[in-house]
Amino acid sequence: MNLIIQATHDIPAVHLKHIAQLTQSQEQAKIAPHAYRLSPAQPHPDLAAYCFEHQLDYGFVPRHLSLKDFGLVVMDMDSTLINIECIDEIADMQGLKPKVAAITEAAMRGEIDFAESLRRRVALLKGLDESALQRVYDERLQPNPGAEAMLAKLKEHGIKTLLVSGGFVFFTERLKARLGLDEAHANTLEIVDGKLTGNVLGDIVDAQAKAHYLVKLREKLGLKPEQVIAMGDGANDLKMMAQAGTSIAYHAKPVVREQASYALNFVGLDGLVNLFDFVA
Repeated sequence: MNLIIQATHDIPAVHLKHIAQLTQSQEQAKIAPHAYRLSPAQPHPDLAAYCFEHQLDYGFVPRHLSLKDFGLVVMDMDSTLINIECIDEIADMQGLKPKVAAITEAAMRGEIDFAESLRRRVALLKGLDESALQRVYDERLQPNPGAEAMLAKLKEHGIKTLLVSGGFVFFTERLKARLGLDEAHANTLEIVDGKLTGNVLGDIVDAQAKAHYLVKLREKLGLKPEQVIAMGDGANDLKMMAQAGTSIAYHAKPVVREQASYALNFVGLDGLVNLFDFVA
């Protein structure tokens, strides 16, 4: 196995040496400004705690696995591809952010059914002018660090991209066009006379729907599960991630980190590239 160590800062040689000793690694290669590949490497029970203490992300990757082996990357939107929870920021326009954010957090931890939590949050937005959506997009929404670099590398390898969100079409469609994504699905807010009604139109994109969209596109592309990467941060992403051969928890809740193939706790989205941008 290769062991990928990466961070948002320079990694001191003493840390790399200690990790090499723990994992019985014999070779070391710098693969990015703040990323190294150690090989061959063996798991060690002390590795996770040591890396977390020093704000290092790590992942054991099969030695012959690289980006060329994948054909599809599926991403959550809020707090994964982008830096905010859109509904929380929309609520802020109404002075309701703390109330809505508390429901969002509970849903992401898996404590509240997602569909019910979404209905409760959207209901609180009743009467808000639709211009608030554009303000959130223009003033507060940004792709997370490394997003453009990751997407450019995926495109270079011919890997398709799917954005599937429990958020709103207003944002996913703009991001699809802005970032050159191949496909996007999300919920539609009902707007009447320029005002949010507090309702969601149609079926809610919940955990099961996210998994459905992944499987549908995977089959359309003729891919096997092991050719798919799914990335998310909340409990609502777990069913989707279970349908992919490789799953990545991005700055995620503990329940997601525990079930994912890899966890990126510190680095940006280009950490995905560092894990797999390798040709044996």
